[in-house]
Amino acid sequence: MRDVGAAPELGEPGLQWFNVREPLTLEALRGRLVILDFWTFCCINCIHIIPALRAAEERFPDDLAVIGVHSPKFDAEKDPANVAQAIARYDIAHPVVHDPEFTIWKSYGVRAWPTLVFISPDGEIVGRHSGEVTADTLIDAVPRLLAETRTDATPEPLPLGLSPTPAPERRLTFPGKMKALARPIGDALYALTDSGGHQIVLLDRDGAETVRYGSGEPGFKDGPAATATFRYPQGLTCAEDAIYVADTNNHAIRRIDIRSGIVTTLAGNGTRGPILGDRDIDAWKAVLASVWDLGIDGDRLYFANAGTHQLGELDLATNDVRLLAGSGAEGLEDGPAHDAALAQPSGLALAGDGKLLYFADSETSSIRQVSLGREPEGTTLIGTGLFDFGHVNGAWSQAQLQHPLGVSLARGTLYVADSYNGALRVIDLENRVISDLDDGSFTCLDPICYLSAEPAGVLAHRDRLFLVDTNNHRVVEYRPQDQVYETWAQ
Repeated sequence: MRDVGAAPELGEPGLQWFNVREPLTLEALRGRLVILDFWTFCCINCIHIIPALRAAEERFPDDLAVIGVHSPKFDAEKDPANVAQAIARYDIAHPVVHDPEFTIWKSYGVRAWPTLVFISPDGEIVGRHSGEVTADTLIDAVPRLLAETRTDATPEPLPLGLSPTPAPERRLTFPGKMKALARPIGDALYALTDSGGHQIVLLDRDGAETVRYGSGEPGFKDGPAATATFRYPQGLTCAEDAIYVADTNNHAIRRIDIRSGIVTTLAGNGTRGPILGDRDIDAWKAVLASVWDLGIDGDRLYFANAGTHQLGELDLATNDVRLLAGSGAEGLEDGPAHDAALAQPSGLALAGDGKLLYFADSETSSIRQVSLGREPEGTTLIGTGLFDFGHVNGAWSQAQLQHPLGVSLARGTLYVADSYNGALRVIDLENRVISDLDDGSFTCLDPICYLSAEPAGVLAHRDRLFLVDTNNHRVVEYRPQDQVYETWAQ
């Protein structure tokens, strides 16, 4: 692994750059401290450090350049169009170079996501860090590294020629998950996370918007619907008196009171928390990590703590947070729930009898379940490991998915938003087979028909079936009995 010495060149021919007018070279970056951020957009740890990098950029705009080097894990991440969508989704303004063949990755001896490599103003590697890092750590490190490496011969930095793509105005922006309300609220029947819009939206039977919760500005503020703030909420679940929200980038669980519209925080303080341990924690003391989805059964509120590769439970009666499944190790290992290894659980579906919780374990491209009895057990239905993925139907033993994010259960069938395959998959729990809902036989009723793009949510509710088509900023309704589909909300 290269730790010191001259930094290898970035301007490899043929690589695509984003947020700059032309490819950057080390010569163009001379005079600045450079942080190379080796990342891939599926990686929760990579997502966690984006705010830290942004804070450092804003603190040192003339002395620091952050360059994202996108080195993809999944096949879908090799597509530059998908990289552009991820850059927009996470509001990344610094330059990003797409490195699908790991050319830059290999030249810098990188071994894991995320890795930061620090390059001095005169082009020398002066340090590296693997794993997550806080904003305070970076902000402390930048002036120290500048003081150690700048000399009288260091040139004045040149402008970077930034050219970020402006975000178009949309009604929905990167929507996440959709759930049915426990009872109608006026004309509203469904709740949807408008993740990129930092809001929760209620929709009627025809997909028309009735209410929004949240001001639309990213933040972490309780209060009335119009002034409360969320930050990239992904999941939710609904009870008779409340909507519970997985406020993902605030690492929190929030509650919307249906009668008053008041938003309150139940658990999480806005910062990324550590691994959940075996002991119960008072909810107001709990520090969570990228809460991605929720499910509810009476007073038991289940949550996917994607940032620590675990599932948790919030007891609404006692106000305690406890571990449900996952040791905190990233991987695919079944067995006693607390010892099991999970990998970024991102979608939850509770069985009607309350005995099983199904979940999409995104980084292992798997569908798994945990029993909810006295001695909970984790079991994998489909999937074999962190780097095993594809698009294969048939028996569970041979089936493959690619980074699924959403699940919904109805009448013995588990529907899956197979995100990176852009597909709605159907799991027959009795016969242990999986298929595509649309094998090419469905007819699109829209004037312009789009292929699904990284769908993150699915909802099977009574006689209706919806897919949250995230990168197309819409919700699609499928009608299997008629073999048709069309845009329902956008």
